[in-house]
Amino acid sequence: MTFIIRFLVVICSLGFALLLQNYRLLSRSLPAPELNTREYWGPGSGDNYKEDTTVKPFDIKACPELIDDLKTQLSRPLKLHVPLEGIGFQYGFNSKELQNVVTYWRETYLQKWNENEANLKQFPHFETQIQGLRLHFIHVEPKLAEGKKVLPLLLLHGWPGSVREFYNLIPLLTSPNPKSEYVFEVIAPSLPGFGWSQAASKVGFGTAQIAVVMRNLMLRIGHEQFLVHGGDWGSIIGSSMAALYPQNVLAYHSNMCIAVNPLALITKAMRALFPNFFLNAEQRDFFRTFSEENSYILEETGYLHLQATKPDTIGAALTDNPIGLAAYILEKFSTWTNPAYKNLTDGGLTKQYTMDALLDNVMIYYITNSIATSQRIYAEAWSSTQIDLDRVHIKIPAGCARFKLDLMHASDGELQYKFKNLIQSTFFKDCGHFPALEVPKILYEDFIAFVKKAAL
Repeated sequence: MTFIIRFLVVICSLGFALLLQNYRLLSRSLPAPELNTREYWGPGSGDNYKEDTTVKPFDIKACPELIDDLKTQLSRPLKLHVPLEGIGFQYGFNSKELQNVVTYWRETYLQKWNENEANLKQFPHFETQIQGLRLHFIHVEPKLAEGKKVLPLLLLHGWPGSVREFYNLIPLLTSPNPKSEYVFEVIAPSLPGFGWSQAASKVGFGTAQIAVVMRNLMLRIGHEQFLVHGGDWGSIIGSSMAALYPQNVLAYHSNMCIAVNPLALITKAMRALFPNFFLNAEQRDFFRTFSEENSYILEETGYLHLQATKPDTIGAALTDNPIGLAAYILEKFSTWTNPAYKNLTDGGLTKQYTMDALLDNVMIYYITNSIATSQRIYAEAWSSTQIDLDRVHIKIPAGCARFKLDLMHASDGELQYKFKNLIQSTFFKDCGHFPALEVPKILYEDFIAFVKKAAL
């Protein structure tokens, strides 16, 4: 018996030592990789490529013939299926509501297209060429006020969003506020392959590579140091910039903080199984249980698997198909704003947004023919060749704003393995995945509170 006890003690001691050793290895920060800041992503060979470094005003005006053709397409008789009785958006976009959207799009939105296009042009638009790609970006100088410090800010959107998400946030950021000693110079690019920015022509253009391009864009504009805010893919690209270029990124703020390194994933699983041990009473309301998390993943991430594996197939189905494109994009603005909206026959689309704002976003994808190229970011991000930056610690000031109805959340316990200087962590009981569009004032106030804590 004494031998067995000694044997078990030895085995347990070895197991604990192995666990401790692995924890030490996994908790260490890996060195940030050195990526080629001049890598060519344009078409053909880059051997004779000479970059045009000028920054030029860019006219986003849509071709009149394209608008006329869109009106023609939307005027054709709709051959839609009949929705199941008693169903809202549970099976996807309700066809009766889709008929309403098409009618409004054709008879109201496009009838005032000149006005809507002028609204899209309200901010200065520019273009420049970086690493073989023509990049579009909005650049708004702040309204200067005495005693205010000006900080450059890079705003990064995601999918199926666009720069249109930031239109109500930009005026808040660029106008002096008595509550803040800062005012911001805003740069909001269309991500490569989205909207008016050219898509990469080469395989391997993932979030780390986009981070390089975004940093080069800021240097091109003249900013060696700057702030970054991102949501959705913008959050991943922004955190990649913070990991790769801490000398350039002053601070990082996000409304969708993510950490997927091994220790964070283990903590996430333990938090889902035993929430009472990891979350306080207020926070528990924000996080799904283990079974709820699995159910949600099965129900809501079919699009992700499709776009991560065959983006060009679904892209071909949506290209030059305005009604299908609107259904595919707007369904996400329904469910991702509030999961309960799927029980409504109209998807709750205009509960938080105007239909004009939603159609502005759809139009950006349609007039630029960018739906297929925008979806490739999923395939590149999940490629086995993609660079893993999740174990590169981010030591600059970071802030995380969580909105209760968003797709997912990470607890501070998970984020600690990636963000080593998380100076602000906030929880908001309203809003979903698109806070810049839905609650711009709340997002702005969270951001300026973060910048104040960062003491830049």
